[in-house]
Amino acid sequence: MAGLVLTIAQRKGGAGKTTLAAQLAVAWSKQGLRLAVLDIDPQGSLAAWVDLRGARLGVDVTGFDFAALPGWRAAQWIEDRARSADLVVIDGPPHAETEAQMAVRAARLVLIPVQPSPLDLWATATTLKMARDEHRRALVVLNRIPSRSALTDHIVAGLADTGASIATTASVTASP
Repeated sequence: MAGLVLTIAQRKGGAGKTTLAAQLAVAWSKQGLRLAVLDIDPQGSLAAWVDLRGARLGVDVTGFDFAALPGWRAAQWIEDRARSADLVVIDGPPHAETEAQMAVRAARLVLIPVQPSPLDLWATATTLKMARDEHRRALVVLNRIPSRSALTDHIVAGLADTGASIATTASVTASP
């Protein structure tokens, strides 16, 4: 059975894509899932984090298979890993150009982190459209959201207007 390919995408930089990818990778590997993680963001923050994690814990103890590749080289790596891993997590670049589209196309599920700002909300529309155009299921992950604020309510209402599905604990902890 093929593993679930999950892409973390958001047109806006600084929304928390890499942080979400790293946290999910650690959580899912600790649950015993076979995991492959791919960084296609040219900034390479996830690759730097993996290197630091490997230096601290030992390369064999990071808990997952990892690669940093440009998006145009990623398709074969993703296909190969999806055959043997339970989950393939892709950390996408902060734009909606070809590499981001390829990462969304490769996924069965797209996670879109959104911070409580109108700029994040506006940028999310492009990412949601990309997922819809590729016929991919997308979940918005509210990130750095204060539990009680008018801005949070505004962002949630704005997301509802787009028809976006908002991730809940149950929707992201379910097994693949």
